[in-house]
Amino acid sequence: MAKSLYMVIELFKGGDAAPVYRRFRDRGRLAPEGLSYICSWVDMKLERCYQLMEADDPALFDAQAAQLLSEVRTIAAFAYRKSRGLPINYPKPSLKYTENFLHMMFSLPHQEYVPPPEVLRALDLIFVLHADHEQNCSTSTVRMIASSRANLFASVAGGVCALWGPLHGGANQAVIEMLERIRDDGGDYKKYITMAKDKSSGFRLMGFGHRVYKNFDPRAEIIKKHVDEVFEVTGKNPKLDIAVELEKRALDDDYFSERKLYPNVDFYSGLIYEALNLPPDMFTVMFAIPRTSGWVAQWLEMVQDPETKIARPRQIYTGAREQSYVPIEKREKRSEKPVAPTNLIDPARSKR
Repeated sequence: MAKSLYMVIELFKGGDAAPVYRRFRDRGRLAPEGLSYICSWVDMKLERCYQLMEADDPALFDAQAAQLLSEVRTIAAFAYRKSRGLPINYPKPSLKYTENFLHMMFSLPHQEYVPPPEVLRALDLIFVLHADHEQNCSTSTVRMIASSRANLFASVAGGVCALWGPLHGGANQAVIEMLERIRDDGGDYKKYITMAKDKSSGFRLMGFGHRVYKNFDPRAEIIKKHVDEVFEVTGKNPKLDIAVELEKRALDDDYFSERKLYPNVDFYSGLIYEALNLPPDMFTVMFAIPRTSGWVAQWLEMVQDPETKIARPRQIYTGAREQSYVPIEKREKRSEKPVAPTNLIDPARSKR
């Protein structure tokens, strides 16, 4: 996930698609670092279009916002294709947003990818549901940057960077990794249901429960209706079979219902991405694409509000009131504690 975000972030720094394409072409096969490229592309926007980034002229803002929303999907598809050694597909103006994105992702030189209507409906729905969701980590980051009157692209680049952390941007990827673990262990999902009930096991069911929603995630209720439709046209694999059984067992188990641990939107969106054969390292990038529209709306709301002031959270000092200065050579040496690797952080705590 971190590599994908890395790719997307770098692309948020750029202008039109042509120079980005040349960078991909010249660099050869790339690692899947989509978020880095998106952020890089935004930074290139800062260099090329600085005079067009203010909100004073509605027509200019609309043009820049539309370009941002269009190009983020193009850059994500470019990153995916090049990271896998595939030729890049240019967008087709005749196609709608999600259909165009799938074309750039999956079309081959000898065969045009035509997504089934069920897949298009599901992806449209996922993008709508992920467009905006309260003051989460990335959205509040965008608003804090915007409060200083920073332009749209600088603010959005900060939002993409916030997705880099696994506590915010890795929930649906964690779902698939959990399913892979269960599959590789023989597919005994009942064993893992039992482990999830045992706090001493250290195992948690990914994609269940939500920090905000104490009952069923309303977004999950909406998207759940489309999961079976997608499965009918894409077929299932062992991981998806395990996910279906996990869902059934958890919904029927008093342990989970009493604790309000219901499948959330990340559980179902992860299953749809898996059914589309998207690699897990693209999941967070898929989250960044629709969330860009929410960031743009949040930025505009901030800069148009005459009462907006620069964000400055209050910090309360709780340390000692007085301390005596001790020269460095007389100070006691403190043992250094090793820093835990970031990949050990629990992605299940991601609250989008």
